[in-house]
Amino acid sequence: MKVLITAAFSDTAIEELKSIPLEIIYRPWRKTRHVLSERELIEVLNVENVDILVTELENVDEDVIRETNLKLIAYCRGNPLRHVDIDTATRKKIPVLHTPGRNANAVAEMTIALMLAMLRKIVYADRLYREKNIKIESTEAFTEMYEQLCGLELNGKTVGIIGLGRIGYRVAKLLNAFGVHVVVYDPYIGDKRIAEVNAEKVDLDTLLRNSDIITIHASVTENSIELIGQKEIEKMKPTAFLFNLASPLIIDEDALFNALKTKRIAGAGIDVSKDEPVESSHRFFSLDNVVLTPHIGGNTYEVIEIQSNMIVADIKRFLNGQRPIHVLNPEIFLE
Repeated sequence: MKVLITAAFSDTAIEELKSIPLEIIYRPWRKTRHVLSERELIEVLNVENVDILVTELENVDEDVIRETNLKLIAYCRGNPLRHVDIDTATRKKIPVLHTPGRNANAVAEMTIALMLAMLRKIVYADRLYREKNIKIESTEAFTEMYEQLCGLELNGKTVGIIGLGRIGYRVAKLLNAFGVHVVVYDPYIGDKRIAEVNAEKVDLDTLLRNSDIITIHASVTENSIELIGQKEIEKMKPTAFLFNLASPLIIDEDALFNALKTKRIAGAGIDVSKDEPVESSHRFFSLDNVVLTPHIGGNTYEVIEIQSNMIVADIKRFLNGQRPIHVLNPEIFLE
């Protein structure tokens, strides 16, 4: 059987697939600098006579599934439903694999990094020195700079987490080491999970009004789209910070920009934006009370290793006639 891999994949995982043995075509988008269109993908799959597709960014729509001879589709994403026609794949009895939780720790650590960067004005200090060529020629100049860069500590703060899934849970665990009071809004979780992270379950209104720091890790659903809008931001403390590493769809970006520009809230850390890929002209870069990063929360070498191992393990199960563990359409194995 032949496998086309366009996702980032570890060398050890590729060698393991070769030892099965499988014929591997490795064309990761990070090296080709190109994401295949649907028509390009169909052509490659048919010309190379590919049986298994391992991808991360390509869209596998109805035409791709219908016009090729794929036997297995594997996505290196936690929730690839926007990228794959799961119904068509199910009708053709093609399992669709995914990698839930592959980047949970990476995004959680990035969240803590953004919190510290904002509270301690780390990025602002670097930007200030790079852009303004500061020279300390007097005690007055030093004092002015020092006061300008006075920051805050995490210890003793109330941190509100919106969404206690894999990432939110890991964020809460990491925050326990900083001596914070964690409050959680998540209508889909029970008291046991809250207790595991030493948190307090509250409603959204209470979280917004009482938190010094708010971090969003909710999944995108009909109920969470623009969950945080102008009305919700108005409830926040003027000294509060807001962080979003989940999805730009959960926040009204216009309302957030206006709140930051007018100093209605103290600051924000953002890793997801409606204008992606992010460019230097992005409006949030005009604000000193924002740290904006280009969706790099899950961009670590460890994530590549984790997703590779998860996919390889499930490919082996599939080839051995077993049901994969991380499969989005398990019903095809019940028939």
